[in-house]
Amino acid sequence: MGSLVSLSPLLLCVLFLLSSLPSPILSASVRCNPEDYKTLMRIKKSLNNPYHLASWIPNTDCCNWYCVECDDNTNRITQFTIFQSNLSGQIPAAVGDLPYLDTVVFRKLPNLYGSIPSSITKLQNLKMLRLSWNNLSGPIPGFLGQLKNLEYLDLAFNRFSGQIPASLADLSKLAALHLDRNRLTGAIPDSFGRFKVDTQKSLYSGFYLYLSHNQLSGVIPKSLGEVNLITVDVSRNKLVGDASVLFNPNGTTQTIDLSRNQFDFDLSGVKFPKTLIDLELSHNIIRGSIPEEITGLELLQGLNVSYNRLCGQIPVGGNMNRFGYDSFFHNRCLCGQPLPNCK
Repeated sequence: MGSLVSLSPLLLCVLFLLSSLPSPILSASVRCNPEDYKTLMRIKKSLNNPYHLASWIPNTDCCNWYCVECDDNTNRITQFTIFQSNLSGQIPAAVGDLPYLDTVVFRKLPNLYGSIPSSITKLQNLKMLRLSWNNLSGPIPGFLGQLKNLEYLDLAFNRFSGQIPASLADLSKLAALHLDRNRLTGAIPDSFGRFKVDTQKSLYSGFYLYLSHNQLSGVIPKSLGEVNLITVDVSRNKLVGDASVLFNPNGTTQTIDLSRNQFDFDLSGVKFPKTLIDLELSHNIIRGSIPEEITGLELLQGLNVSYNRLCGQIPVGGNMNRFGYDSFFHNRCLCGQPLPNCK
């Protein structure tokens, strides 16, 4: 009776089925941390077990799952990336229970809705937070300013509304801020002048600021002129006043886009940074003339000053011959090639 052969066929079948079932606990040979494993399974459930996470099979090594990465030394989950999927739901609060995360990406998920969970503030190792091209809404939460190690914040292409929280300037290591293509209103916070990139410790050589395609109003804060901007794009808003503070002749700015606002200042006395590659000023109320110094910008590849109130001779020389009629037309009395000759 003790031999396997003497067992009944029914009992043999049951024993076989039991032996083929996965172990209720993770094998000691897998890398995946048990706490991270439990958290990821909760995340999958809260997202209604989407096909995009089909590789998240129970009782298997989560370090081998799609959308996550483990650190080779700690075996903890450090990156969580869901990109271009039809999964639906909200950002799971359980994401905040993966304490070693340095990267969180939910991107190009049109059925991802709701707000940013406050639990994300527990991720004090987070360096990149990218929640773009989704359907997120509501105000941008001020508690994001608690992510002290954040270097890159991208909330673009959503439906965020309300004012930009001044507390984002508490992110002392932040080097890139994407808030473009939302429904934001109010002024650009004066606190943004506190953004300072430590180029000795950061991968970034300066600050990248994208605020375009919103409904922002008011003036450019003077404090923003103290920031080492590489790119500043505030196009397609309702901003007014003098934006010349953004032109730092001793800075390293490469791109300035002020187009489609209501900026009103004299361009004549503006001094450009030698690093300027792209300058877009169209559709404003900018006065004066184009400074002759623009011909000395050896890196300049893009220029558009159309639809303003500029006057005088278009400077000749340098890279100016590469810009055609469309770069200058619809100004009050601008003249010279490629526009009609000055009288």
